[in-house]
Amino acid sequence: LLGISLEDTQRELEHMVRKILNLRVFEDESGKHWSKSVMDKQYEVLCVSQFTLQCILKGNKPDYHMAMPTEQAECFYNNFLEQLRKAYKPELIKDGKFGAYMQVHIQNDGPVTIELESPAATVDPKQVSRASSEAFFWCRCVRVLHGPRERGHTNPIFPLCPKQVFLPTYMASGKTR
Repeated sequence: LLGISLEDTQRELEHMVRKILNLRVFEDESGKHWSKSVMDKQYEVLCVSQFTLQCILKGNKPDYHMAMPTEQAECFYNNFLEQLRKAYKPELIKDGKFGAYMQVHIQNDGPVTIELESPAATVDPKQVSRASSEAFFWCRCVRVLHGPRERGHTNPIFPLCPKQVFLPTYMASGKTR
């Protein structure tokens, strides 16, 4: 799930693309853990835009001021997908429809969920009110669903298989201006 926020830049986007594709979180053929990446296993990657990942709780009420405005976020999301497709096999990068209401069924296989952070500065939520007058981008990003291509799962929203894993990832950066 890709939740795009106010402070992202191309640098963080590229970092996350590399991490998602190269992070060794899968077993190899001999059963050795943490040996293979999405690219090594030739798994599909499913990306779905999810602005609610930018939620900041103010008491008992969610606040989404950290989410990037829709038009900018759609451009950022499309760029993210484009970079994934350039770095990997384009036919294995799947995506949901930006801004659409979707039912995405996922299955978490095992106790492991990994949140990745780019090496960027974090955003102080108290500064959010000032963000509206500045060009900010920030992204709390990508849960990656994948499944082996050989299983025949080609639906971009439901590429589920018995061995399914998802990786929540996180991107954040400083001001772009």
